[in-house]
Amino acid sequence: MNESINHLLYKELYRDNIRTMETMRRTVTCGQLRQEDGDKNVILNGWVHRNRDHGGIHFINLRDRYGITQIVIDQDASDELKAIAEQVKFEYCIAVEGTVRIRPESMRNSDMDTGEIEVVAAKIEILSNCLTLPFMIDEESDAKEELRLAYRFLDLRSTGMQKRIKLRHDFTFAVREFLSDNGFLEIETPTLIKSTPEGARDFLVPSRIQPGKFYALPQSPQLFKQILMVSGFDKYFQIARCYRDEDARGDRQLEFTQIDMEMSFVNRDDVFAVTEGMFGHVFSKAVGITLPENFRRISYDDAMNTYGSDKPDLRFDIPMTSFDDFAEKSSFNAFKGVLENGGCVKALVAPGCAKYSRKLITELEDAAKIYKAKGLAWMKVSENGFEGGVSKFFNDSYQEIVDHMKASVGDLILMVADSWLVTCNSLGAVRSKLGKDLGLLDPNRFEFCWIIDFPLFEYDEEGERWAAAHHMFSMPQAQYLDTMEENPGEVKGDLYDLVLNGYEVASGSIRIHDPEIQKRIFKIVGFSEEEAEERFGFLLNAFRYGAPPHGGIAPGLDRMLMIISGETSIKEVIAFPKNSAGISPMDDSPSPVDDEQLKDLHLALDLPPVKEQE
Repeated sequence: MNESINHLLYKELYRDNIRTMETMRRTVTCGQLRQEDGDKNVILNGWVHRNRDHGGIHFINLRDRYGITQIVIDQDASDELKAIAEQVKFEYCIAVEGTVRIRPESMRNSDMDTGEIEVVAAKIEILSNCLTLPFMIDEESDAKEELRLAYRFLDLRSTGMQKRIKLRHDFTFAVREFLSDNGFLEIETPTLIKSTPEGARDFLVPSRIQPGKFYALPQSPQLFKQILMVSGFDKYFQIARCYRDEDARGDRQLEFTQIDMEMSFVNRDDVFAVTEGMFGHVFSKAVGITLPENFRRISYDDAMNTYGSDKPDLRFDIPMTSFDDFAEKSSFNAFKGVLENGGCVKALVAPGCAKYSRKLITELEDAAKIYKAKGLAWMKVSENGFEGGVSKFFNDSYQEIVDHMKASVGDLILMVADSWLVTCNSLGAVRSKLGKDLGLLDPNRFEFCWIIDFPLFEYDEEGERWAAAHHMFSMPQAQYLDTMEENPGEVKGDLYDLVLNGYEVASGSIRIHDPEIQKRIFKIVGFSEEEAEERFGFLLNAFRYGAPPHGGIAPGLDRMLMIISGETSIKEVIAFPKNSAGISPMDDSPSPVDDEQLKDLHLALDLPPVKEQE
């Protein structure tokens, strides 16, 4: 009986809402009204952002994604209207009909786009109620991330999240606009593909129809976009969803989006020109910022030697420099021993940091040790020579070092001695920490650069073999084609990264289109001819049918938007992200499935034993 009554009440409420929306459908948004709209009769729909009773006059701030409008229930309003105003609570969804009134000069709110006006309510309808909120919805939520993700439908109502999702739309729209205007075709590639090794673990999808066989979700559309070039679609792009089964972090998720692009009959400069033109257009349209026509180019070796990173942050000028000559002629045996073993010594100047306490210097040393440095040597620049740290070993060369380092009194000189890679990475980490600690990272400044001339191969110490530094389909630079098997470590690839404010935001290369060169690459990285055919036979077969020279790039949409928004996590620019454990707290995925589903897929689970709680 109760169920029947509840059903009837629900049907009646549903009919009421339909009738309400027939008569109370919005005529303006909550961010639309201005002074010139005075005396207009309007209807607004939205959520109750604030509700204040000022002794007989009621104020409701009504919000939608366009803005906030102040609703006023005056003292002379009907008792029924006042009663409804008292009922509505935070995040009730309501409809309001009323007249636009221009606020007196002294009562205007310059912090609101609609602050010149208010709407005097004549009628209020409650469209739906809201439970007690788990956190307040405001410009930005101060709730913990896990709670925000569990109630993402509420978190997305915040002004900050709505702005960032709108920015995502504007950015993506401008990308499509530019590429379409420049002859690119947007072509979808499959979501269920063959499992191929591309650096990270694949997400596997079991096939019900083909028992024992699996699809993989694409880590990128790499192979298919190359096949599209063979197919004659010389300018391809896709706003592509990609999947990698790897640990999540601030700028990385299990699923992410990239602006995937490929072009035929191009060289590196052609790819750069299209990418620079695209971002120039996108930043102008979506962000309101004019970028330089061309981005700076830095070789991999120069980036590592100067900034200690292949993704340098160019918003601040703290370069690293060689300290080998001064170490060689000093009496500091720790440095001399490193040089004798084939290592190097590098130094940088921390401007104005001679005032740093030993505790702060230790924090810098800890940053270096993360990248395997054994220590961080230091000395302070004073008017009377170097002071503290290792100063006694270098005071004889004081003026020469100061001139070489372009140091000034009050600066701190920091040094690392180790193998070339450890030295670069470690001192580069110190440089990055100084940039942050000294407040040199202007979030409103965007410094792009291309990193070029990467090594094509890197040695995998654990596997005792050569591996592709980026992926196995990048073309070696022409001068290495005849000799790349002799010393793979010396080979430079025709590949490139685009870097923005210390983040790699795009990666690409000129691709291999000759199946014989591709076979040689496979052999260097340890793939037998049989294994290469098994894994990549469909690509190699396509290359045998008149493959054009081609190349491309894939900017990361999420990471780019994170940087533009001044955030440190891509979760802030994705509508429904996973947490750091790869879980969606809102819908509780991943979740178990029932035995019937597993039986349909011919799967049996072999789960690890559950740990007993102590």
